[in-house]
Amino acid sequence: MLRHLLLASALVLTPPAGADPVRDATQKAMPQLMDFYRDFHANPELSLHETRSAGILAAEARKLGFEVTEKVGGTGVVAVLKNGPGPVVMIRADMDGLPVIEQTGLPFASKVRATTEGGVETGVMHACGHDTHMASWIGTMRNLVAMKAKWSGTLIMLAQPAEERGMGARMMLEDGLYTRFPKPQFALAFHDSASLPAGTIGVTSGYALANVDSVDILVKGVGGHGAYPHTTRDPIVLGSRIVMALQTLVSREIDPQSPAVVTVGSFHGGAKHNIISDQALLQLTVRSYTPEVRQQLLEGIKRIARGEAIAAGIPDDRMPVITIQNEFTPSTFNTEPLTGRMFALWTPRFGEARVLKTPAVMGGEDFSRYWLADKSIQSLIFWVGGVPKAQWDASQAPGGPPLPSLHSPFWAPDAEAVVSTATEAMTAAALDLLKKK
Repeated sequence: MLRHLLLASALVLTPPAGADPVRDATQKAMPQLMDFYRDFHANPELSLHETRSAGILAAEARKLGFEVTEKVGGTGVVAVLKNGPGPVVMIRADMDGLPVIEQTGLPFASKVRATTEGGVETGVMHACGHDTHMASWIGTMRNLVAMKAKWSGTLIMLAQPAEERGMGARMMLEDGLYTRFPKPQFALAFHDSASLPAGTIGVTSGYALANVDSVDILVKGVGGHGAYPHTTRDPIVLGSRIVMALQTLVSREIDPQSPAVVTVGSFHGGAKHNIISDQALLQLTVRSYTPEVRQQLLEGIKRIARGEAIAAGIPDDRMPVITIQNEFTPSTFNTEPLTGRMFALWTPRFGEARVLKTPAVMGGEDFSRYWLADKSIQSLIFWVGGVPKAQWDASQAPGGPPLPSLHSPFWAPDAEAVVSTATEAMTAAALDLLKKK
C-alpha cells in the first residue's frame, strides 16, 4: 500500500492552488537558500569541527535580531527571539558532514579533505543531507521574522554539532541548553529522506528511529604457529562461533513483535597465513526501540561471548572484553498530540499525496535526547523526501536500479524540493504552535 502511495506522490508535487503567504515567502527566498545549500555542500565539516557552518548560521541569526550564543556544547549555536507572551518553540538543524569521498558528480561537489580523530585521512561529504537542513533552518528563520506580527511567544533556532556521532544533543544539554536558555514546550526537526520521492513529507507517530549502540568484542586466544593449532586457542574460530551465536539473540530471545538488530559489521584478526593470532576484534551495531529490548540485547551479547569462550577452553584471564562505545544514540519518540496535529496541518497544505504516514526505521538520530531530557516537551522529527523524480521513477520499474541511501557517496537529493518543502512545513508548524490567542 505504501509503495502505491509513494508512486502516486511522486507524480503530484504541485501544491494546492491559491495564494499562500508562507509558500510565497518560501519560493521568493529559494534562490538565496539554494546558494546557502551549495556553499554548505561544497564545504562540509566533520563532527565537532563545524566552525565555518556555525559561524554562517550565527551571523544570519544576528542579522535577523536574534540573541545568539555560540560554542554551546562545542560548536553549537543557540539563537533566541522573544516575541511577546506564549509558548517556546525550538527548531533544530544539525551541521556535521561525514568522512565520505563524494562521487555525485555535482558541479559543487565537496573536495574537502580532513583527518578523523582516529588518524584516517579522508574526503568529507554532506552524505546525510545536513546541508539541506541548514539551508532550510535559515529559510524558516527568515520567514518567521518577516511574519512576527502573526505569532507570539519565543522561538529558539538550534544549530547542533556532532549528530553523526550521537554526541551533539547530549553535549548541548550538558552545557546548559535547558537552564541557560528558555526551555521549549515544543521541539521540531526534519531529516531529508533517501527513500521518499522529492517533496513528500513522512510522519511517524511514536517510535520513529532506533536505539543505536556500537559494541566492540575483543576476543582473546592463545597464539601460535598455524602448523600446530593444538598448541593454541584460536580467537578467529572463537570469534566465528560468537558471530553465529549472536544471530540467535534476535531470532530466539527477542519477542518477534519487538524490532531488534544485531549486526557484526567488522571482524579483524591475524596478520599472516601461518600464524594463529592471540586476539581478534568484532565490531557490532545493535539496534532496538525500547529500553528493555536494548538491555536484553546488550546483556545477551556479554553472555554469549563469555559462554562461547568457556566452551572453547579459554582461561579466565583471557575472557572476551566487551566495550559499549559512548556514542550511543537513544531511540526517537514522536509524541502525541503534536505529531497528529502537524499531520493534520500539513495534509491540506501540501495535499494528501504528499503527506504520508511512514513506518519507523532502524536508523538513529540524537534529536531524541531533547525529549528524553524532559518528557513534558512535545517532540517531532519528520522526513522530507529527497529522491529526484527521474531517479525515483526508474527505481520503481521492474528490475530498476536501487536508490543510493543516506551516507552513500552517491546521495544527491533534489535539494530544491527538500529545502522548499521543509521550509514551508516548518514555518507553518511554528506559526500554528505560536499563533496568537
